[in-house]
Amino acid sequence: MISVTISDPLAEAANVQAKICHRGLDEQINYWARIGKIAEENPELSFEFIKTILAAREEVLAGQVEPYQFD
Repeated sequence: MISVTISDPLAEAANVQAKICHRGLDEQINYWARIGKIAEENPELSFEFIKTILAAREEVLAGQVEPYQFD
């Protein structure tokens, strides 16, 4: 684990969003960093599409999906 310094306004915004999303402050900042990294690497993807991909990935990892059966 490493420590980083972020601005007070960013920390305050992250804290508010963390409470809304039921995350810890560190989880919220990591989430924003992950979204930002993906967006930077894939500028053609929208924020909503990135969120959907991440949600779908978590559902797969949790075993909450079934294979699609082609007829």
